[in-house]
Amino acid sequence: MSEDAAFRREQRQVAAGMAAAALTGVVAIGLALWHGGSAAQPEAERLAMALRLDLCVLAWLLAAIGNVARLRFFSAQDIAGAATTVASEAVRRGNAILQNTLEQVVLAIAVHLGLAATLPDPATLLTTLVVLFGLGRLLFWLGYARGAAGRAFGFALTFYPTAFALIIGLVLVLSGRAA
Repeated sequence: MSEDAAFRREQRQVAAGMAAAALTGVVAIGLALWHGGSAAQPEAERLAMALRLDLCVLAWLLAAIGNVARLRFFSAQDIAGAATTVASEAVRRGNAILQNTLEQVVLAIAVHLGLAATLPDPATLLTTLVVLFGLGRLLFWLGYARGAAGRAFGFALTFYPTAFALIIGLVLVLSGRAA
Protein backbone atom coordinates (compact mmCIF):
# COMPACT_ATOMS: atom_id res chain seq x y z
CA MET A 1 0.00 0.00 0.00
CA SER A 2 1.40 3.42 -0.91
CA GLU A 3 2.09 6.00 1.76
CA ASP A 4 -0.69 8.21 0.42
CA ALA A 5 -3.20 5.34 0.44
CA ALA A 6 -2.21 4.41 3.99
CA PHE A 7 -2.67 8.03 5.06
CA ARG A 8 -6.15 8.21 3.48
CA ARG A 9 -7.09 4.90 5.12
CA GLU A 10 -6.03 6.21 8.53
CA GLN A 11 -7.96 9.44 7.90
CA ARG A 12 -11.10 7.41 7.20
CA GLN A 13 -10.58 5.39 10.40
CA VAL A 14 -10.09 8.57 12.43
CA ALA A 15 -13.19 10.17 10.88
CA ALA A 16 -15.25 7.05 11.61
CA GLY A 17 -14.10 6.98 15.24
CA MET A 18 -14.80 10.65 15.73
CA ALA A 19 -18.21 10.42 14.04
CA ALA A 20 -19.17 7.46 16.24
CA ALA A 21 -18.12 9.37 19.35
CA ALA A 22 -19.99 12.49 18.24
CA LEU A 23 -23.14 10.44 17.72
CA THR A 24 -22.66 8.77 21.11
CA GLY A 25 -22.30 12.21 22.70
CA VAL A 26 -25.39 13.62 21.00
CA VAL A 27 -27.51 10.63 22.05
CA ALA A 28 -26.23 10.67 25.64
CA ILE A 29 -26.72 14.43 26.00
CA GLY A 30 -30.15 14.20 24.41
CA LEU A 31 -31.19 11.50 26.84
CA ALA A 32 -29.79 13.47 29.78
CA LEU A 33 -31.71 16.58 28.76
CA TRP A 34 -34.86 14.58 28.18
CA HIS A 35 -34.69 12.71 31.53
CA GLY A 36 -33.21 15.51 33.62
CA GLY A 37 -34.72 18.69 34.91
CA SER A 38 -36.75 18.40 38.05
CA ALA A 39 -37.27 21.40 40.30
CA ALA A 40 -34.81 24.25 40.00
CA GLN A 41 -31.96 24.19 42.48
CA PRO A 42 -30.32 27.23 44.08
CA GLU A 43 -27.26 28.37 42.14
CA ALA A 44 -24.86 27.69 45.02
CA GLU A 45 -26.06 24.07 45.19
CA ARG A 46 -25.71 23.65 41.41
CA LEU A 47 -22.16 25.01 41.43
CA ALA A 48 -21.18 22.87 44.42
CA MET A 49 -22.58 19.79 42.68
CA ALA A 50 -20.58 20.59 39.53
CA LEU A 51 -17.40 20.98 41.56
CA ARG A 52 -18.02 17.65 43.31
CA LEU A 53 -18.60 15.88 39.99
CA ASP A 54 -15.54 17.51 38.48
CA LEU A 55 -13.36 15.82 41.05
CA CYS A 56 -13.76 12.80 38.73
CA VAL A 57 -12.54 14.92 35.81
CA LEU A 58 -9.56 16.14 37.84
CA ALA A 59 -8.71 12.54 38.74
CA TRP A 60 -7.81 11.97 35.07
CA LEU A 61 -5.34 14.86 35.21
CA LEU A 62 -3.84 13.44 38.40
CA ALA A 63 -3.51 10.03 36.75
CA ALA A 64 -1.79 11.51 33.69
CA ILE A 65 0.67 13.48 35.85
CA GLY A 66 1.32 10.42 37.99
CA ASN A 67 1.89 8.29 34.91
CA VAL A 68 4.63 10.59 33.61
CA ALA A 69 6.24 10.66 37.06
CA ARG A 70 6.13 6.85 37.20
CA LEU A 71 7.63 6.53 33.74
CA ARG A 72 10.46 8.93 34.63
CA PHE A 73 11.20 7.21 37.94
CA PHE A 74 11.70 3.82 36.32
CA SER A 75 13.76 5.09 33.37
CA ALA A 76 17.49 5.80 33.58
CA GLN A 77 17.11 7.96 30.47
CA ASP A 78 14.27 10.06 31.91
CA ILE A 79 14.79 10.28 35.67
CA ALA A 80 16.84 13.48 35.46
CA GLY A 81 13.92 15.37 33.93
CA ALA A 82 12.96 16.99 30.65
CA ALA A 83 15.43 19.87 30.88
CA THR A 84 18.46 17.58 31.08
CA THR A 85 17.77 14.83 28.55
CA VAL A 86 15.83 13.80 25.45
CA ALA A 87 12.74 11.94 26.62
CA SER A 88 12.21 8.27 25.87
CA GLU A 89 9.34 7.21 23.62
CA ALA A 90 7.31 6.13 26.66
CA VAL A 91 7.73 9.50 28.38
CA ARG A 92 6.98 11.39 25.14
CA ARG A 93 3.75 9.38 24.83
CA GLY A 94 2.93 10.01 28.49
CA ASN A 95 3.56 13.73 28.06
CA ALA A 96 1.32 13.83 24.98
CA ILE A 97 -1.48 12.14 26.92
CA LEU A 98 -0.90 14.51 29.84
CA GLN A 99 -0.98 17.61 27.62
CA ASN A 100 -4.18 16.55 25.89
CA THR A 101 -5.77 15.62 29.22
CA LEU A 102 -4.86 19.01 30.70
CA GLU A 103 -6.45 20.77 27.75
CA GLN A 104 -9.60 18.67 27.98
CA VAL A 105 -9.88 19.09 31.78
CA VAL A 106 -9.60 22.88 31.62
CA LEU A 107 -12.30 23.12 28.96
CA ALA A 108 -14.61 20.57 30.60
CA ILE A 109 -14.53 22.10 34.07
CA ALA A 110 -15.19 25.59 32.72
CA VAL A 111 -18.13 24.32 30.66
CA HIS A 112 -19.52 22.29 33.56
CA LEU A 113 -19.44 25.33 35.85
CA GLY A 114 -21.05 27.44 33.13
CA LEU A 115 -23.85 24.91 32.73
CA ALA A 116 -24.31 24.74 36.50
CA ALA A 117 -24.81 28.49 36.51
CA THR A 118 -27.06 28.39 33.44
CA LEU A 119 -29.41 25.41 33.86
CA PRO A 120 -32.01 25.24 36.66
CA ASP A 121 -31.23 21.55 37.35
CA PRO A 122 -28.06 20.38 35.57
CA ALA A 123 -27.44 17.23 37.63
CA THR A 124 -28.34 14.62 35.00
CA LEU A 125 -26.55 16.43 32.20
CA LEU A 126 -23.40 17.08 34.24
CA THR A 127 -23.29 13.49 35.46
CA THR A 128 -23.59 12.30 31.87
CA LEU A 129 -20.83 14.65 30.75
CA VAL A 130 -18.50 13.47 33.52
CA VAL A 131 -19.15 9.81 32.67
CA LEU A 132 -18.49 10.46 28.98
CA PHE A 133 -15.33 12.36 29.89
CA GLY A 134 -13.99 9.47 31.97
CA LEU A 135 -14.83 6.85 29.38
CA GLY A 136 -13.31 9.01 26.65
CA ARG A 137 -10.09 9.54 28.57
CA LEU A 138 -9.80 5.81 29.30
CA LEU A 139 -10.27 4.89 25.64
CA PHE A 140 -7.91 7.65 24.48
CA TRP A 141 -5.21 6.46 26.87
CA LEU A 142 -5.63 2.79 25.95
CA GLY A 143 -5.69 3.52 22.23
CA TYR A 144 -2.86 6.04 22.12
CA ALA A 145 -0.11 3.58 21.22
CA ARG A 146 -2.18 2.37 18.22
CA GLY A 147 -1.94 5.75 16.51
CA ALA A 148 -4.49 8.31 15.41
CA ALA A 149 -7.18 5.76 14.59
CA GLY A 150 -6.65 4.06 17.95
CA ARG A 151 -7.18 7.22 19.95
CA ALA A 152 -9.80 8.97 17.79
CA PHE A 153 -12.93 7.60 19.48
CA GLY A 154 -11.59 8.31 22.98
CA PHE A 155 -10.45 11.81 22.08
CA ALA A 156 -13.77 12.64 20.46
CA LEU A 157 -15.80 11.11 23.30
CA THR A 158 -13.99 13.50 25.64
CA PHE A 159 -14.09 16.53 23.35
CA TYR A 160 -17.43 16.50 21.52
CA PRO A 161 -19.75 16.22 24.55
CA THR A 162 -17.92 19.18 26.12
CA ALA A 163 -18.21 21.13 22.85
CA PHE A 164 -21.90 20.28 22.52
CA ALA A 165 -22.49 21.29 26.15
CA LEU A 166 -20.73 24.59 25.55
CA ILE A 167 -23.00 25.24 22.57
CA ILE A 168 -26.07 24.42 24.68
CA GLY A 169 -24.91 26.84 27.36
CA LEU A 170 -24.17 29.59 24.84
CA VAL A 171 -27.57 29.18 23.20
CA LEU A 172 -29.29 29.44 26.58
CA VAL A 173 -27.31 32.51 27.60
CA LEU A 174 -27.65 34.30 24.26
CA SER A 175 -31.36 33.53 24.03
CA GLY A 176 -31.98 34.84 27.54
CA ARG A 177 -33.20 31.45 28.82
CA ALA A 178 -30.42 30.93 31.36
CA ALA A 179 -31.46 30.17 34.95
